[in-house]
Parts: sequence; C-alpha cells; structure tokens
Amino acid sequence: MASQEQQQVAEILVESIYNAGVRLVFGIPGAKIDAIFDKLRDHSEIKLIVCRHEQNAAFMAAAVGRITGIPGVCIATSGPGAGNLTTGLITATTEGDPVVAIIGSVPRLMSTKHTHQSMKALDILRPASKMATGIDVEDQAAEVLLSCFRTASTSPKGSCVMSLPMDVASGKSKIHAFPPNAFKAPLYGPAPTQSIQQVAEMIDRAKLPVLFLGQRASSAIVVSAVREFLSKHPIAVVETFQAAGAVPEDMAQHVFFGRVGLFRNQTGDRLLSKSDLVLTLGYDPAEYDASAWNPNSDINIVHVDYMSCDYGAYYHPSIELLGSLRENILALAKTVTHVADPASHEFCHSLSQELTSWRQTLTAHTPATTSLVQPLHFISNLQSRVAKDTTVCCDVGTVYIYMMRYFLSYEPRRLLCSNGQQTLGVGLPWAIAASLTQSPPCSQKVVSLSGDGGFMFSSQELATAVQQGCNITHFVWNDEAFNMVEFQEEMKYGRSSGIGLGGVDFVKLVEAFGGRGFEMRSSGEVEGVMEKALAFKGVSLVNVRIDYGMVKELAGGLIQDSVG
Repeated sequence: MASQEQQQVAEILVESIYNAGVRLVFGIPGAKIDAIFDKLRDHSEIKLIVCRHEQNAAFMAAAVGRITGIPGVCIATSGPGAGNLTTGLITATTEGDPVVAIIGSVPRLMSTKHTHQSMKALDILRPASKMATGIDVEDQAAEVLLSCFRTASTSPKGSCVMSLPMDVASGKSKIHAFPPNAFKAPLYGPAPTQSIQQVAEMIDRAKLPVLFLGQRASSAIVVSAVREFLSKHPIAVVETFQAAGAVPEDMAQHVFFGRVGLFRNQTGDRLLSKSDLVLTLGYDPAEYDASAWNPNSDINIVHVDYMSCDYGAYYHPSIELLGSLRENILALAKTVTHVADPASHEFCHSLSQELTSWRQTLTAHTPATTSLVQPLHFISNLQSRVAKDTTVCCDVGTVYIYMMRYFLSYEPRRLLCSNGQQTLGVGLPWAIAASLTQSPPCSQKVVSLSGDGGFMFSSQELATAVQQGCNITHFVWNDEAFNMVEFQEEMKYGRSSGIGLGGVDFVKLVEAFGGRGFEMRSSGEVEGVMEKALAFKGVSLVNVRIDYGMVKELAGGLIQDSVG
C-alpha cells in the first residue's frame, strides 16, 4: 500500500509473499535474484528450500499449490535459471496447479544489450504460463506480484511469472506490500436457476446417469459438495486420474466405477458409453480427450465447469452450467428429485464385479516367490500398508498406468499424478513438497513411486529431501528401460528403439545422499521389504525389480497419439 516511507523492493516482495499465505519458497540462488534470497533469510516464518534444479523447484511449488490451494512460489535467477523452470510451469498450468515464479533479470540499463545471462525469458515462459510480465519501475513491484497471485488462483488455475530486474530488486518504493485479503481471487456463484432446473430434470429422467469427475473437481471444497450430492442421490461416478479420491470408502462399492485415461478399455469407459446422460464436472480434455471416451460422438453431455467448454466434434454438451463447481453441484443436490440407483442396474452390477476381479485373481494365483515383482502384487501390498490419508505421489511411466488404475484412494488429492502433460520426474519433488506442507512438517510418511527412467529426471533432489528431514519412502520400479515407450513402440512397429537405460545401483545412490536403501528382488520379498522401508523414519528408497510382462494387456485398447 502507498506510504510516505520508502522500502526496499526485495523486502516488499517478501512481505507480499507472506501476506499471500506462502510459508515455503523453493529455488536456486544467483546474482540476479540474490536480493530476494537475502531478505528471505531474515523472515522467520517463510522457509526457503534450496533445490538442486530449477525444474524441480517448480515441481515442488506446483505440488504445494495443488495440496494447499495457495499458490506455490519458486525463484530462479536469469538466463538458464529462468529457462529451466519451463517444464515445471507448463505442467502446473496444464494441470491446474497455482504457482508464482519470480525470476531475476539483468539491470534495466542492460536489457537491450548482449550481456551476461541476458535472455528473453518472458518470451520463453509466456506460453508456459497464464501470465508472464516484468517490472519496469520500483513502484510496480507489489502490484505486479499481487496480480500474479490473483491470476494464478483464478480458475482455471495455473502458473504466473514475474521478471524482476536486478536493480529494481535493490531499489526502493513507496508502494508497500498489500494486505492479505487483497490476494484472494474473486468467488464464483451458481449458474442461472432455470439452467439448474433443466439439468435436474434431465437427471431425473435419465435411466443411467453418470457423474464424470475431472481435475478441477479434485479440490477438497468441491469434493465435499460431490459427497453431499452422493449422500442424497447415489449416482454412478467415474474419475479421471487427477480426480482420484472424490468418492469416500463407504460409498465406493455402490457408486464408484473406476478411473479412465490413456487407453479406452476400462470399466469406466464402458459405463460412459452405456450412459444416456454424462455430467462432466471440472473435466479438462488434456487429461482424457473426448475423442477417446466418446468416439461415436453420441453421448448426451452436460458440462459443469468454471468456464465454457472446448466445443467440438466429440464434445458438444446439450447444456453448460458455468460458475462455481461447488455451488452448482449443491444446487443440483437440492433440485434433483430422483436418480437411477446404479446398484439396481444389472449392467452396473457386472461392472462392479469386473472392477475388483483382479484382487480375487491375485488371491487365487499368488506369484511365485522367486519371480520378479508383479505390479498388481506390489499394489495390493502397498494398499494394505498405507492409511487412507497418506499422500502417494506417482511419477509418469508404466508405474503410473498401474497405480492410477488399481490403487484406490478415498481422500481428495492424496493420490497425485501428472495427467495433463505426463511429465517425467514429478514423483520425488512432489513427495518433498507434500512432506514439508504437513503440520508439523515431515511428521507423517509420504510415499512416492517412479520408474527407473523417470526417477533419474529428479534423483538429485534426494539431497534436498535428506537435508530438509523429509519422511519419504520412494519406490523405483526398475526394468532398466523406458517401458512405457517400449511397449507402445512394440505394438506399433513390432520392435522398440531408444529405450535401454542400463543399470544404476539406486541403493548406493540414496545412501550416498544420506538416506536408506532397500532391494526388492522378487515377489517373495515384497511384504518384508515394504514394511521395513515404510517403517524407516527419514528418506528411504526401494529398488523394485519389476516384471512388466503383462503390460500390453493393459494397453489392449485405443492408444492416444499423445501418450509416451
């Protein structure tokens, strides 16, 4: 706010970050941004997490945004430091995670010169974010940062970038930090009453209505409204991968028909194709394109979201309810008079049995104790050993296909994955952020998983995890290859290329960083090794010798061109 007394810009920005509700900042220092780092050192209530790569700092900030709802903050210096944020920021923007990135830049006097670390960073980062803007004069600093926080927090949420010239950071301004209430993005209301009534009548008439939950329906506030609707009107539910955890355990066996994504061969896909009314709530085609789940373009769709739909040949809703997801689903709960109970539908009954049949098969045919670890055997054991409020972060790769299909989650944003960009390397950085956001920090075990390929994209952050005292168990499903690419190449071309990784001793690697390593070489070791690793307080890693022999059966349907 305006004041007669001038204050250093770097200090104003740090105070503003605090007023926005931020308590963790992730980044890597450099000469063009060190004024911010200097002021962060003096702030007793903001914890600075020094990362090993800027991309991972952006990943961690995005995870904070997804878990807490408050934009995560990452900081990088000019030149390659800023450029390295790109992948993390586009992942956050695509997947609806609020992030504010502050990047350093050369002094204004040098901005048109060919000088050290001079780069058009905003031109590079603008396509990866909702907004990317610079500060021209000191008095703009607080207002620009405020705009970044408000834009990042406005649905659809995403990343915003602010470029801070080195001389501006050390300069002074009479515009001080804005108060906390200034950072709150405006709220939405429900759609018009007439539209609510129309959709309610469509639900009343439908013989097999389905509630299709997408990534923007995954927040706790929206999930609470979904659960209120389900308690009054049990309706069949299908989730995208990022909507995992919306249906509570006591309702799941009656209304939950699985998650859909990647390959059109799931129980949820068959339910969608059979439905005479699909209500998409917070659906984003980046997760699962409509051409995959509505290939005949004949499903009757109602679009419920913050913004108008991406209308096209395969996604053309008969009506749209725009506004607050929470307010619209609560309004429908009050207006609907009858929902066809999926439990009484013969088709739904058969799908329910199919959804869980793999567990009975696994019980009847336990893998040989000397064989490599079977994915479903692993998942079954992990499911029984983690509490429903445990945060599980899954990296991209074949491990993600298995986990997002078969690992059950009953709380919102406890099973995390990258399903919009399918970005390799997110698992461990997200787990670090999840551990640090706990109260008190690092008090409960966080589980993360990756393939051996994806793990090497961010394995250096083991140092960060150990240094920050995180309580994480990370499982590496190791087949010494980029398996998710391999099996798709083999299905397309009859052979694979460019997928071999060779061996890495991950146990020695984690121990070199100060953590504890475990080997899980066979199915006979799954239970014992898993219990020891999860019981270890601190950072542990398990090298899992995985058998992907059955993976082609998982992909026995439509393969989207974007996968891999």
